[in-house]
Amino acid sequence: MTTLKVSSRIPKKPIKKLPTSIEITDNTTVQDVKEKLARPGGWDPERFGIYDSSKKLLKDRKAIVSQQESVMSGKEIAVKDLGPQLSWTTVFIIEYLGPIIIHLATPLLRPYLYRTSAPFSSSQYLAMFMVVAHFLKREYETLFVHKFSLATMPLRNIFKNSAHYWFLSGFNMAYWIYAPTSYTADSSATIGYLNAVGLVLFFFGEISNLHTHITLSNLRSRGGTERGIPKGYGFDLVTCPNYMFEIISWTGVLFVTRSWATVLFMGFAWFQMHLWAIKKEKALRKEFPDTYKKKRYVLMPSPGAVVKALVG
Repeated sequence: MTTLKVSSRIPKKPIKKLPTSIEITDNTTVQDVKEKLARPGGWDPERFGIYDSSKKLLKDRKAIVSQQESVMSGKEIAVKDLGPQLSWTTVFIIEYLGPIIIHLATPLLRPYLYRTSAPFSSSQYLAMFMVVAHFLKREYETLFVHKFSLATMPLRNIFKNSAHYWFLSGFNMAYWIYAPTSYTADSSATIGYLNAVGLVLFFFGEISNLHTHITLSNLRSRGGTERGIPKGYGFDLVTCPNYMFEIISWTGVLFVTRSWATVLFMGFAWFQMHLWAIKKEKALRKEFPDTYKKKRYVLMPSPGAVVKALVG
């Protein structure tokens, strides 16, 4: 048994009933420490962030504490109250549920929004199918595919995270796409060809995106935090092919909607995914300096790179 001193990460904001010390064994994990510290005060263990002597957060909840040199050298940990938490699964379900409800409710609200009871065009119904199908797929992945390295996130972030989907892909897209004067209201023969191309791009992007998410999921055990180097379909081209296929899928939606509302949503999504992809590339290079094959493109490859990959 080893005794670790426990202190508050922010001395001016002490945590009520936080023990001043804790006993650990050779098998005690970071998650075990959280649960032991939370028990006396009836806290949610996920509210606690555990920091080492250098004030670095111990993110791996399955890491053995006695094997953390930065902790054992000073035999002390610092604890921070991260605030009310919400599981990542719950967060994603709420985020994606918004656009589904909003788009499906639009036909019922059409008389009140546009002062007309005229039926949707075939393009508008197709657009609705594509958007709803996209987010239903995301809900499926959240429940059955994704494996999260962090169990929870601060509850306050749910409002910021949901805004992107509820407003940009929900209210914003739905209002303009289903308007009787929108480009989507046109169902001419020429538009039919655009819809066909859009549908092909959409299904290619969605299926490919699911494939890459399964590849990423297979790198981690259920409930685990281990990381690996993703390889295979798409990963030889860019760091994050799941983002690349996401953009292809939404490009298909754009062909059908032909709306600036879709462009606005895609623009924000592209910007954010590009930042995430850069961060992912840096993390892989740092964690696997000797085995990771550095990528030149993080999100979208050049036409030449695509041709080279196809030729072999």
